[in-house]
Amino acid sequence: MVFSDRLKNLPPQFFASLALKVAYAVNEGRDVINLGQGNPDQPTPLHIVKALQKAVENPETHKYSPFRGTDELRQAASDFYKQQYDVTIDPKTEVAILFGAKAGLVELPLALMNEDELMLLPDPGYPDYLSGAGLANVNYETMPLSAENNYLPDYGNLTEEHKRLAKLIYLNYPNNPTGATASLEFFEETIELAKESDIKVVHDFAYGAIGFDGKKPVSYMQAKGAKENGIELYTMSKTYNMAGWRVGFAVGNKHMIEAINLIQDHLYVGLFPAVQHAAAVALTADQSCVDDLVKLYEQRREVLIAECKRIGWDVTAPGGSFFSWLPVPEGYTSEGFTEFLLEKADVAVAAGNGFGKHGEGYVRVGLLVDEKRIKEAISRIEKLSIFTR
Repeated sequence: MVFSDRLKNLPPQFFASLALKVAYAVNEGRDVINLGQGNPDQPTPLHIVKALQKAVENPETHKYSPFRGTDELRQAASDFYKQQYDVTIDPKTEVAILFGAKAGLVELPLALMNEDELMLLPDPGYPDYLSGAGLANVNYETMPLSAENNYLPDYGNLTEEHKRLAKLIYLNYPNNPTGATASLEFFEETIELAKESDIKVVHDFAYGAIGFDGKKPVSYMQAKGAKENGIELYTMSKTYNMAGWRVGFAVGNKHMIEAINLIQDHLYVGLFPAVQHAAAVALTADQSCVDDLVKLYEQRREVLIAECKRIGWDVTAPGGSFFSWLPVPEGYTSEGFTEFLLEKADVAVAAGNGFGKHGEGYVRVGLLVDEKRIKEAISRIEKLSIFTR
């Protein structure tokens, strides 16, 4: 059996490769501290689990779901945006239910672009953005994200040709992998670009709940005119530790939402109704569990940054997400440093170049193990005598 050209064009699955390397080391009996993963380590809050359990017992949830999601979940998404961001969302026309935000991100080029059209992607950025480009057989240009510009794309560096040809632009704040956050002013600048060049905006708000130092991350939808050219994708995975549940949603421009709904009409029947009910409960119930989770990640961030600085590793604290973006020491590449840490210290991190060319020189470290393990990981790295206090 010969794979289709579409499958042959797909990029290597970066996270699958990383997981295999870690699994191999663990199978050898090594005590690996995995700071490279993006899988939340905390359980789904109990009230959400109980909502699912109760819903599963109802035979009505055993039937096919409505193609475009339940009224309950679409209304919950609308209510959530009003409560959290003071943004009005029409649950009938401005919400699309997703099989996790990743599915939406990969579907969108197929739904909104024709072959060989151009999309703009952040670099470094979430590797699966490239999956959507590959499946749709569209072209892409990357927008470098640098520390000097607070890991925001500099639209002044876009050529007139890029602005003329681009149909879609992806953004992601709080950012994976850098942990950077964006301001309302930046989103307003993005909307001006979208209007002037007729570009559709997709904001990946996967880490929307996770902001530090008392600063709540800004939603793209809060910017004036956001709905005219853009949508925002939200996932339950990070906010509520529901990664394995595979449920999220998109809100915003009704034509882009209709495109998602239409392609999903052909790809899926619908997400399990009991899961949709539990997701609706998560969005509309008391949010103190989210506040507690953010506090936990911020405590872990403080430990990580303090420990790194203690051993002489010059690092910057992230403003959001559950990742830290750390520079590799002189004399190492991102991949070389990653392999060195796994081999010599049994510490797994994610190589920055796996997130794009401009990720070279960094590694991504997750805040997804407890404080004791974070300290142990940095102590192991300290023993390698790489850094000087």
